[in-house]
Amino acid sequence: MSDEAVKTAEAVEETTQAAPTITVAEAPAPEVAVEPEDVHYQAVEKEGTVTALWEMQGQKHLRTIDPRSIEGKQILALFETAA
Repeated sequence: MSDEAVKTAEAVEETTQAAPTITVAEAPAPEVAVEPEDVHYQAVEKEGTVTALWEMQGQKHLRTIDPRSIEGKQILALFETAA
């Protein structure tokens, strides 16, 4: 192989080699431990009668409970004994 062919081959080899890449991986931000707010209940009354119980977590309404159901009666009994 001639000197010129060797130089051409080396030049092609240098240009085709991949340049090293640097990847910076960002560390995930530390998660702040958020304590969930306690679940509480609100009685909805109409004309002095409880028509519904709302299960709440902070300002978020989770579900509505019928006060005539077994669970509703148990919750109301807890409120009556606490008062």
